[in-house]
Amino acid sequence: MEPTFTLKSTVERWKGKAAWHFMTISIEISEQIKAFNEMPRRGFGAVAVEAKIGNTAWKTSIFPEKKGTYVLPVKSDVRKKEQISSGDKVEVMITLQ
Repeated sequence: MEPTFTLKSTVERWKGKAAWHFMTISIEISEQIKAFNEMPRRGFGAVAVEAKIGNTAWKTSIFPEKKGTYVLPVKSDVRKKEQISSGDKVEVMITLQ
């Protein structure tokens, strides 16, 4: 069984030109993910995950930040299906792949 983590975080719009939205994974959970994830990582240190918000699940990767946390990209179709806007605090379940 793959490790699963449940957390609440705020959906934030990336401040670049694109309309990417991310959730920051707490330092505590990020450290736990690092402890489980000893396999070779993808580019940029990305970790493959399945994420689920409400009734919507999708496969993606989480990406490390300089401050030791990971960020989870939240796709537009997920935000639409779950009626999520930038600034909303939502619960997400992340399963390492």
